[in-house]
Amino acid sequence: MATLSDRLDHVLGVKAAGSLVDAFDMHTVEDLLRHYPLRYATQGQPLTEEEPEDGTHITVIGRITKAELRPMRNRRGSLLKVVLDTGSGTGRGVDVTFFNGDKVKYVVREGLRAMMSGTVNYWRPGQWNLSHPGYLILPEADDESVGAVKTVRGGGDLRGLAQSAKGAEGVDTSFMEREFIPVYPATAKVQSWDVLACVRQVLDQLDPIDDPLPDDIRNERSLMKISDALRLIHLPERKTDIDQAQERLRFDEALALQLVLAERRHEVSGRAARPCPPRLDGIAAEFEKRLPFELTAGQRKVVSEISADMSRSHPMHRLLQGEVGSGKTIVALEAMLQIVDAGQQCALLAPTEVLAAQHYRSLRGMLGDLGNAGELGAGDKSTKVVLVTGSMSTATKKAALLAAMTGEAGIVIGTHALIQDNVEFFDLGMVVVDEQHRFGVEQRDALRAKAKSGASPHLLVMTATPIPRTIAMTTLGDLETSTLTELPRGRSPITSKVVPRRQHPNWVDRAWERIVEEVKAGRQAYVVCSRIGDDEAEGSGKSRNGKTKAAEPEKEGPTTQAALDVFEMLRTGPLAELRVGLLHGRLPADEKDQVMRAFNDGSVDVLVCTTVVEVGVDVPNATVMVIVDADRFGVSQLHQLRGRIGRGKHPGLCLLITDSAPGGSAMARLDAVAATTDGFELAVLDLRTRREGDVLGAAQSGTARSLRLLSLLDDLEVITAAQDLAREVVEADPGLKKHPGLASMMHAAVDAERLEYLAKS
Repeated sequence: MATLSDRLDHVLGVKAAGSLVDAFDMHTVEDLLRHYPLRYATQGQPLTEEEPEDGTHITVIGRITKAELRPMRNRRGSLLKVVLDTGSGTGRGVDVTFFNGDKVKYVVREGLRAMMSGTVNYWRPGQWNLSHPGYLILPEADDESVGAVKTVRGGGDLRGLAQSAKGAEGVDTSFMEREFIPVYPATAKVQSWDVLACVRQVLDQLDPIDDPLPDDIRNERSLMKISDALRLIHLPERKTDIDQAQERLRFDEALALQLVLAERRHEVSGRAARPCPPRLDGIAAEFEKRLPFELTAGQRKVVSEISADMSRSHPMHRLLQGEVGSGKTIVALEAMLQIVDAGQQCALLAPTEVLAAQHYRSLRGMLGDLGNAGELGAGDKSTKVVLVTGSMSTATKKAALLAAMTGEAGIVIGTHALIQDNVEFFDLGMVVVDEQHRFGVEQRDALRAKAKSGASPHLLVMTATPIPRTIAMTTLGDLETSTLTELPRGRSPITSKVVPRRQHPNWVDRAWERIVEEVKAGRQAYVVCSRIGDDEAEGSGKSRNGKTKAAEPEKEGPTTQAALDVFEMLRTGPLAELRVGLLHGRLPADEKDQVMRAFNDGSVDVLVCTTVVEVGVDVPNATVMVIVDADRFGVSQLHQLRGRIGRGKHPGLCLLITDSAPGGSAMARLDAVAATTDGFELAVLDLRTRREGDVLGAAQSGTARSLRLLSLLDDLEVITAAQDLAREVVEADPGLKKHPGLASMMHAAVDAERLEYLAKS
């Protein structure tokens, strides 16, 4: 017999277990049983009454009712047109086309039962087929007629299954007679049927499992026992078995994640932090008194929430999210000044030197003489703001580091250079992280560790990428969340248009004309490209070390325009009469800063750049943005980029140039971006157009393994219930010492690397 914690090599043998380790990093029985089927082949495909989506991979089983050889119209050869009756009750079978008709006509014949696996193609609305699928001809033991199939035969991606079943000793093909055949994530070396064979072997030996969920919780949610769920997810007898097993295992995933976050939340609440209540006569009050505008109601509410958090004796852990241009920086500055009033320091961590320098200029500009402590003309209640980046001159960096170490600098802004060992703070009371997804947990931990021993700094995380509620609850459940939804007064609307370059090349010319018109009216523009351009691939004939290199064959596939090429094309062509600048990540830091300053002060009319301007860059006079090869950017990234315009009194115009085909998924994404400026709506679209299960990996650890059944967008009720339960359990039993089953489930449902990551976040 076997238990969930048993090693696979003890249960399956060294050879089979070794294959699973190499292909999927599986080591225990539970690892294997948590490798759930992607879908199920069934005698009645599809499982629902809905038609399958275009481009999806399905597996169908049925009887061939038609197999007709036809000549191809425009080329030599023949097609085999097949109809497979799956018994779905729809009145029509599945249309299948084989392009090498002459080769398969002797195997794929009328009257035979077959499994076929391929990609759904719609030729017109309501009519779809499988083109050149993998196939498996199934033997029927009770058929003694002449020509009856006695052994399994197959081709395409099902050929391996046929070969493994054909005449091999000990190979059990009875699973092909099941109503629902599980189809697993597989590799070239470990196929779906190999996984199924291992699963069946393990289930035959599995001991009864102690359920980690208490009976009352299971009964309240009508959840089946874990032992039944793990068996029926792999070997269901009916559709309801699949639904009920997935419902139980989906709740397990949600609960496992929420237990991690609840543990983290409890641990943070137990840390000590020095309270920093607001002062009525400090720099924060003086700054607010001088503001030339009123904060929005939303900004005032968030400032109040943050102020209350920092007045307590345990560290604030808060996420501040808001639309591009919603005024997060001013809110963060008010919070930092409250810390300075309490005699402590703040560190603002930015992902790039361009953004760090932008923050430095922006905060100094907003503070005026309140940010010039130690300088001539400084205000009475002023503090010092310093910048620390890796490319600064030695003398400038030493001066900034000294100001941080002595406490002279109340606000220290920087990139990852702030995390280095030689950076010391006199009394770090708060860490502000801009665009948190750009930083690893280790980086944030290293900065937090620079606070005085015995006290944890307050943490404020900012993001301009809107996070739907379910995502925030699942990936950031230990952070309190504040959201800014309204734009400050004075913001101008942004109009976005798609420019299909292939269909309307003259529209691209018109885009450059629009830039000229805006510049002549006294405004500025961005032109954003998806890549910098590399002299190794741009035809220079030389590599980076200057040596001549051999010519390489031209690469096939879609081409994109590089920033270096677009810069040259524009400054010598359509925009020759304008002052065009270039900004990208490979430029030396001082050159980047020089270009950005020139654009800021208006001595550059048009900035050709890469995504270094994606976040934080604030030039109110910029009104036009042209994004070249816009289909190469994600939905949220496009939304972030266009947030750089419309920041002043003039309306913004964003033009999305693309070579994408009309009606394709890429064009649909661009049309959606052009149709709305609602960042939350676009965030949901972005998640739906990516593999949703990767969201947690991207947001947290970057690993490939991720959620298996839980939908972060659609399972709000499950996530909410799991969060309530997790917090209740952890509050009563920190560390889950009294709930070893839940602790085990938590580690099983979420891979170890992510658990370690979340525990440190």
